[in-house]
Amino acid sequence: MRTVFDIKRLIRRRFDDKEVQRDMKPLPYKIVNKEGKPYVEVKLKDGETKVFSPEEISVMILTKMKETAEAFLGCSMMLTTKDAGVIVGLNVVRIINEPAAAAMAYGLYKKTEKRTSLFLMVVRPHYASNSLVDLA
Repeated sequence: MRTVFDIKRLIRRRFDDKEVQRDMKPLPYKIVNKEGKPYVEVKLKDGETKVFSPEEISVMILTKMKETAEAFLGCSMMLTTKDAGVIVGLNVVRIINEPAAAAMAYGLYKKTEKRTSLFLMVVRPHYASNSLVDLA
């Protein structure tokens, strides 16, 4: 079995926890006990069997999600968004991701004495959302 899911349920748990024992019964992959912690046993393409911690599996999933998102959104979407801003008369300094925008807004709020407005645009594959943050 090479598809692993519901892995977050195992993070920071002990193998002998009642919840781990209950949750592992219907899973199509094998959960093994390694030093008292639940690990996932995976059969690789070449037939080799490897054992991974839930944290290692989570890192693999997040890495793949990041690669997919970067390939999907790529540079062309950022350039298109920047061009759209220029067309409507905005001075687009840079395109940043949503968490960075939130952190930036918080930082501006903390550091400024004067009234500042921040326009946030979040572009997703099927929609875009805009926010105007007024920092007094």
